[in-house]
Amino acid sequence: MSNKAKQNKSQVKKGGNQKAQKTSRVVKRGKYKHVRKIKTGIRFRRPNTMKLAKNPEYPRKAQSRLPRLDHYSILKFPHNTESTMKQIEDHNTLVFIVDIRANKYQISDAVKKMYNVTPIKVNTLIRPDGNKKAFVRLSKNDDAMEIADKIGF
Repeated sequence: MSNKAKQNKSQVKKGGNQKAQKTSRVVKRGKYKHVRKIKTGIRFRRPNTMKLAKNPEYPRKAQSRLPRLDHYSILKFPHNTESTMKQIEDHNTLVFIVDIRANKYQISDAVKKMYNVTPIKVNTLIRPDGNKKAFVRLSKNDDAMEIADKIGF
């Protein structure tokens, strides 16, 4: 083989090697380049960022606020009608007019603290005059008639 043929053969090998490197780069990178999506929506939603816990240097208020509803302000007064008396006798249930902002758990706790009884269930309704009425069903161990007598029905 002549010198010229050897040179030509080595150039072909080098060219082949370069071509192989180029294709391997394309394979690694992927065939398609990432194209940025055009946003056509009218809303821009901010990305979720880290929210640090508050760590104030000093309290912003001099004194912390007392809770709005304690068990004395939750129970306004017992509701006393004929139908209420029937509820007490038949279903072992006390009926109270309560604060409009009080929920069933708060009403249950207030009855427990005030009268030392265990309520099973509390049903509430808002009357047309805007007051909230609570039906407090007591356990079988507690007698609603005794508590009604203590209250002064």
